[in-house]
Amino acid sequence: MGKSTIFNALTKASITAENYPFCNIDPNVGIVEIPDSRLKMIANIFQPKAITPAAVEFVDITGLVQGASKGEGLGNQFLSHIRDVDAIIHVVRAFAEDNVAHVEGGRDPIRDIEIIETELLLSDIESVDKQMAKLGKTVRVGDKKTKAELAVLEFILPKMNEGQLVHDIQLKKEQRKFLKNKRC
Repeated sequence: MGKSTIFNALTKASITAENYPFCNIDPNVGIVEIPDSRLKMIANIFQPKAITPAAVEFVDITGLVQGASKGEGLGNQFLSHIRDVDAIIHVVRAFAEDNVAHVEGGRDPIRDIEIIETELLLSDIESVDKQMAKLGKTVRVGDKKTKAELAVLEFILPKMNEGQLVHDIQLKKEQRKFLKNKRC
């Protein structure tokens, strides 16, 4: 069972789920309405013109391989697609089955998680570097917001270079807001 199989189960879709790497190159999107019995009761009280239930959009993105941040495999495509998501669900192989292919050649879920986190971190470091260069050009103008954002990036970059993921770095609420719309 892999990412696409889980995607099919969650969304009741029937996308291809084959036993080889990069079976699905383009992301598959499935929207699942969240059942909520309270919605009908509320609608009966307020009589809205339309009822729109909450929904979750699931995206099945092709697997990430070691070296993706340098363009290996479908790395650049993967990283561009993953920037658009709000949450990531790691799907790693933890079962023994000789008939199921694995990009790295064998079962090692810890290694697989470390590869994913390392590649995402390397991509985030590159994004922070670019953003710092961009802000460095405009910070001279004296905009307080730009200076504050640059200060946050200057604070997190060394920690990222030490292997710390951004969500694990202790930031104040006002510092974290500068990272809200960025994928790091």
